[in-house]
Amino acid sequence: LVYCQYSQNVFSIINSVQITEKNAEPEKTLLTYLRRNLGLTGTKLGCAEGGCGACTVMVSKYHPHQNQIIHYAVNACLAPLCSLHHCAVTTVEGIGSVASKLHPVQERIAKAHGSQCGFCTPGIVMSMYALLRNNPQPSMHDIQEAFQGNLCRCTGYRPILEGYRTFAKDGGCCGGKGQSNGCCLTNGHTQEHVNVTQKLYDQSEFMPLDPTQEIIFPPELMVCINTVKLRFAGERVLWIQPCSLEELLELKATYPNAKLVVGNTEVGIEMKFKNLLYPVILAPAYIPELNIIQNTQDGIQVGASVTLTVLGDVLRAAVKKLPAHQTEVFKAVLEQLRWFAGQQIRNVAAVGGNIMTASPISDLNPVFMAASCKLTVMSKGTTFFFHVQGSKVVAFHDLIQNTEYFSAFKQSPRKEDDIAIVTCGMNVFFKEQSNIVQSIRISYGGMAPVTVLATATCNRLLNSQWNEELLEEACTSLAEEMSLSPSAPGGMVTYRRTLTISLFYKFFLNVQHKLSLDLRKEVVLHTYTIKSLKNSTWLQNITLFLCLQAVPPGHNSDDVVGQPIMHLSALKQATGEAIYCDDIPCYENELHLALVTSTKAHALIKSIDTSDALAVPGVVAFISAKDIPGSNMTGPVVYDETVFADDKVTCVGHIVGAFVADTQAHAQRAAKAVKISYEELQPVIVTIQDAIANKSFFQPVRSIERGDVAQGFKDSDHILHGEMHIGGQEQFYLETNCTLAVPRGEDGEMELFVSTQSASKTQALVAKALGVPANRVVCRVKRMGGGFGGKESRSTILSTVVAVAAHTVKRPVRCMLDRDEDMLVTGGRHPFFGHYKVGYMNNGRVMALEVRLYSNAGNSLDLSLSILERALFHMDNSYNIPNIRGTGYMCKTNLPSNSAFRGFGGPQGMMIAESWMSDMALSCGLPAEEVRRMNMYKEGDFTPFNQRLDQFTIDRCWEECMQLSDFNKRKDAVEQYNRQHRWTKRGLSIIPTKFGISFTAVFLNQAGALVLVYSDGSVLLTHGGTEMGQGLHTKMVQVASKTLGIPCSKIHITETSTNTVPNTSPTAASASSDLNGMAIYNACQTLLQRLQPYKDQNPKGCWEDWVKAAYFNRVNLSANGFYKTPDLGYDFETNSGRPFNYFSYGVAVSEVEIDCLTGSHKNLHTSIVMDVGKSLNPALDIGQVEGGFMQGLGLFTLEELRYSPDGYLYTRGPGMYKIPAFGDIPIELKVSLLRDAPNEKAIFSSKAVGEPPLFLAASVFYAIKDAITAARAESNLTGPFRLDSPATPERIRNACEDKFTKLCPPADPGTFIPWAVQV
Repeated sequence: LVYCQYSQNVFSIINSVQITEKNAEPEKTLLTYLRRNLGLTGTKLGCAEGGCGACTVMVSKYHPHQNQIIHYAVNACLAPLCSLHHCAVTTVEGIGSVASKLHPVQERIAKAHGSQCGFCTPGIVMSMYALLRNNPQPSMHDIQEAFQGNLCRCTGYRPILEGYRTFAKDGGCCGGKGQSNGCCLTNGHTQEHVNVTQKLYDQSEFMPLDPTQEIIFPPELMVCINTVKLRFAGERVLWIQPCSLEELLELKATYPNAKLVVGNTEVGIEMKFKNLLYPVILAPAYIPELNIIQNTQDGIQVGASVTLTVLGDVLRAAVKKLPAHQTEVFKAVLEQLRWFAGQQIRNVAAVGGNIMTASPISDLNPVFMAASCKLTVMSKGTTFFFHVQGSKVVAFHDLIQNTEYFSAFKQSPRKEDDIAIVTCGMNVFFKEQSNIVQSIRISYGGMAPVTVLATATCNRLLNSQWNEELLEEACTSLAEEMSLSPSAPGGMVTYRRTLTISLFYKFFLNVQHKLSLDLRKEVVLHTYTIKSLKNSTWLQNITLFLCLQAVPPGHNSDDVVGQPIMHLSALKQATGEAIYCDDIPCYENELHLALVTSTKAHALIKSIDTSDALAVPGVVAFISAKDIPGSNMTGPVVYDETVFADDKVTCVGHIVGAFVADTQAHAQRAAKAVKISYEELQPVIVTIQDAIANKSFFQPVRSIERGDVAQGFKDSDHILHGEMHIGGQEQFYLETNCTLAVPRGEDGEMELFVSTQSASKTQALVAKALGVPANRVVCRVKRMGGGFGGKESRSTILSTVVAVAAHTVKRPVRCMLDRDEDMLVTGGRHPFFGHYKVGYMNNGRVMALEVRLYSNAGNSLDLSLSILERALFHMDNSYNIPNIRGTGYMCKTNLPSNSAFRGFGGPQGMMIAESWMSDMALSCGLPAEEVRRMNMYKEGDFTPFNQRLDQFTIDRCWEECMQLSDFNKRKDAVEQYNRQHRWTKRGLSIIPTKFGISFTAVFLNQAGALVLVYSDGSVLLTHGGTEMGQGLHTKMVQVASKTLGIPCSKIHITETSTNTVPNTSPTAASASSDLNGMAIYNACQTLLQRLQPYKDQNPKGCWEDWVKAAYFNRVNLSANGFYKTPDLGYDFETNSGRPFNYFSYGVAVSEVEIDCLTGSHKNLHTSIVMDVGKSLNPALDIGQVEGGFMQGLGLFTLEELRYSPDGYLYTRGPGMYKIPAFGDIPIELKVSLLRDAPNEKAIFSSKAVGEPPLFLAASVFYAIKDAITAARAESNLTGPFRLDSPATPERIRNACEDKFTKLCPPADPGTFIPWAVQV
C-alpha cells in the first residue's frame, strides 16, 4: 500500500466511535476537539502546557516498528489533532459512567475519598487506567511513576494513593484485620492504636478489576500507518506528515524553516506562550529510519523520533542484560529520565527534539555530552557526524571499559516533573589499574545559554591522582570557570555556582568509593554514606494511619452525621459527568472573550491601536472602559479599582480591554495583536522594602497592645531582634476563573454562570458595572474546581468584564482564563515581612514582644485590611505573652492586588511567632519543644485581644501528638543519625496552632437557607454556601437528613444561586458549615413544626404520608432559615470585644532529611492531631486536614512566585511554579482527630476545619531549620540565623555554609540589577 498523494483527513476512533475530520486545523489540539467539537467535557483544561495532567487521555495505536499495540497516556492539551491519524483515543467518559457502569479505577478513587473538587480526577483516573492497560498488576512504584505528571491541589494525594494501592501487587490490604503478625495493620507503627482505627471506606465493596473486559483495540486501525502521507492546510499553519526519510529531507530543503514535531511538547508551548508562529510543521513520527533502535558493538543507536519512554525501556533492558561496568552511561541516562517531566510528556516527547531544543537546562544533553555520544545529522545529499547538539539520529556511543566511571545529577526545586536549576554529566577514565586520570569530561546545564563543558577544569585534572589534592584543584578551578553574571536569567546565582562544585564533590565521592572496590584499596570516605548520594526516594511505603473518632455506642444507624460519607459528587467527578462552568454546552450564538492586559507596571496609556486585531478572522468587537453602561469603579470592599483601566495602569496584568470573537483561539490571537503605547511613570514599587522606602501604604495602620511592653523588656534577662520574609503563594485551583454571561434581552436582565466563592458579590458588582439594580442579575454556581480564597473576591475582575461584553454585543459571552493569564491577573497570598524584638528569661519564658508586620497588598485594597487584622490576631500563635504590641502596615505596590488564600493572614502571623520562638530556643540552648510547651496558653488565659480561651484543647493535642509520633525516641534517632552523617542531616520539630473561627467583619457572619419539600416527599435544599471540593453540600445534606429524620437519598442540592438565597456571605473563613448548617437546621425545624400535627395523627406513617397529608391540608412546605453568629464584635480602639466565636486547635510533628550539598529535602514523617470538635464527616475532615497541610507544605518549602525588578511575573504556570506533587507527601503520615472534644458553639458540636490545618506544615519548615542547625554546627556556626520562607533548596544550601559556599561569595547588593526580587 503506497499512497502517492497526500490524504487530507484524520481518521481516528474516540471512545469506540469512528471519527473522520476532514481538513483538520493543524493548530487545534485534541483537548479543544474533544470539548468543543465532540462535547466530551470530562477531559479538563488545567494549564495548557502539559504540567498538571488534568487533560490526560489514553491513546492506543499499532506501532509498526515495535510490531505491537501500545497504550499510553498523553496530555490532550498539547497533542495536535493532526498527529492522531489511525489512533484510538479513550477519554474518561469512554471507560465508565454513573449512568451505565463504573470502571473500578473510577469507583476506587471516589470511594477512597480521593476526589474533592474533582477537577483533576478525570486526568488521574486516565493515568491510572493507561497504567493498568499496560500492566494489570502494577507495583506501588509503577503507580507513583504513572502520576508524576498529575497534580491535585485539594486532597494532599494520600487518599488517591490509598485507593489505588488496592490495584498494586505489593499494596492493598491483606484482610487480616490486625489479627496476625503478617497483617498490614500490625506491620506498621500502629499496634497500640489498632482498636480505634476506623476505616473511612470498606475495600471489600470494591469491584474487582477484570482486564478481559477492557475495550479491544479497533481492528480497522491495524493498518500500517507509515505508508500514509498526510497534509493539512490551516488558517496559518501547514502540517505535513511524510512517510520516508528521503521525502522528509526533500521537504526540509523546500521549507528550510519548517519545524519538526513529534510530541509537540516544546513547539506547542512556544506557539502558545511565546507567541511564535511556525507556518510549516513536518511530522516525522512514523519514518522508519528515525524509529530505529540498534545494538552495535559501540553502544546503542537510537532514532531521533524515538520517544523518551521507549528509550527508557530499551536502556533498562540493556542494563539488565549487560555487565554493570558497561552500562554506567545507560544508568545515568535512566536516572535523568526518571525525573524528566511527567509520564504523559515522556510518552510522546522524542529524543531528537530534546537535543534540538538545546535548552540551557536540558536534562539529557549534559549526559550525552559527557559521554561523547555521536550524533548523525542529515540534509538533502549530505550526512555529518557531530559531537554536539543538532540531530536526526542519536547514537549512544558507548565504549565503556572497566576503568571508566560515569554519573549524572539534576537539581530542581521539586523532585518530580520539574525543570532543572543545574544538571550535569560527569565522566572519568583512569589509566589501567591506577587512580590516575587519563581523560575526564564534565558538562553542565543551567550555567550558560547552552550546555557547556568545563574544558579548563578537565584539562587541569589530567594525569592527577584521584585524591584530596585533585578535589581542591577541581573546586577552585570550577569556581573560576563556571562563573555567572549576578544578573543572569534564572537568578539563584550563588546557589547555581555552589551547585557546580557540590555536584562535582558528589561525583568525586562516588568514584572514590567505586575505585576502592575495583582497586581493592581502602579509602577513607568522607562520612557520607553512598546511600545518601543516590537521589532516589520513592514513597514505596507511604504508611498511613488514621485514628478517627469512634462512633459512640447506641448511635442510631440512620443518623448520618459523624459517618464518613463519600463526597456526594465524587462518582460523577470520577467519570467526567460532573459539570463545571466551562462544561456548560455552548449557546447557539455564543462568543468567546480574551483579555488585553498591561505590559507595564506603572504607566499612562497613550493610545490603543486595534486595527490589526480587528482584522483577525472571527473577531466581533473590542470592549473597553467606554463601553461600560454603569460605573467603571469596582472592588470588594472599597471601590478603588476599575473594571477596565481608563488612562493609567498600575500593575503588569492590569486589564485594559477585551476582544470578543467566534472562538477562543481567534479572541486570543486578536488580544496578542493589539498595540498599546505607554508613557512610563516613576516610581515602580514592587517589593515591601520599596514601599517602606517610599512610604507607600494603605490606611489605616492597625495595632494591638496588651500589658506594659517597655516594662516587660526591662524585666527580661535577654532581648533578641530578628526579621523574616514570607513569600506569597498562588492559589492554583485546578479550574481557572471562568464566567459565562447570558443577556436575557429584556429589562437589563442577565444570567451569569460563574466559578466563584462569592455569588452575591459577583451579582452586586456586575449590576454596578451594568448600571442596573441587583434584582436584574442572577448569579449561579454549580461547583468550582477549587477556590482556596482565590475566587472570593478576585473572580469578579473577570465576571464584570464578561458581563459588560455580553451586554455590549447582546449575545452570550464565555471566558475561561488560561493558567498563565489567571496567575498574572488575579494575585495570590500576601507576602509578609516581619520584624520582631522579643524579651525573655534565661529559662526560655517570654516576657515581652514587639512585632511589626508589613504585607504586600498590591495595587488595590481588596481584602488586605481583614487579612492584616487576622495576621495580628494570630501573632501570638498558641503562646501566652504577658506584654505584647503588634503593628501592621499594608504596602501599596505595583503588583496585581493580593487577596484571600486559605488561612487569610493567619499563617503569616503565626510563622513570625514561630520564627522568634525558634531563635529564642537557639539562643537559650534549650530544646525548642520544651520552650514552646513552657510558653503555651492554658485554659482560661486571655489572648492579646482580650478574648478568654475556653474549651482549650491544645495541651491534649500536644500530648497525643508526642505519643503518636514517638517524639522522644525519634529525637534520639535523629541525633544519632546526625553524628554519623556529614553531608545529610535530619531535623525534627513540633508546632502547635490556634486558629480563630469567624469572619472578622461582623456583618458577614450570617447565612440563609431555603428548604422546599415536594409532595412526593423529596426535598430540595438551597443555602448560601458554594461547593468547591470541601464537601459543604455533602455536610449540609447530612445536617438536613439528621434534622428531618429522613435518608440522604431523599435530599438534593442543585446549585447555589442569588435568586434563591439573597445577600449571602462568601464561602470562606472556614465558617460555611457552621453558618449554613445552622440556617438549614433552622429551616428544617420550622418544617418539622408544621408537620408535627400530621405525625401525631398518623404516628405509624412514614415521611411521605405526613408530607402528603400536610399538602392536602394546604400547609406551606417551603421554609427559609436564617442564622447569625451571636455576640461577636471587636473594637481595635479599645482592644475589647470578641472577634472569634471559638478556636480550632492542632499540633503536628515532622521529621525531614536534608542534603547539605544540594539543599534538597525529604519529608520522612508527619503526625497530626487535630481538634475538629465532633466531626460531621470524618472522611471529609481528614481530607481537609491533609489537603490543608499539603498546601502549607507548598507555601513553606516549595512555592516561589518570582517577579522581575519591574514587576513582571515569571512564574505563570506549573512549568515554573511548583506546587507539591505526589512525591512530596511525607513517607509516613499519621492523622488523628481528637476524641471527646465537643464544641457547643457550632452545629451538632462540630468545628471548622478548612483553614486551621494549613499552618501545621510549619512543622516541616522548622524541622528543616533544625537540620540546617546541625549542618551549620559542623562548620562551627551556632546561634540564631535567618531563614526566609519558603525553604527552597537554594535557601537550604546557602544556609548550610561550608568550604564550598566560601568559594562562591555573592555579589554585593546594589552593584547589579537582579533577575528576580523578593516581593
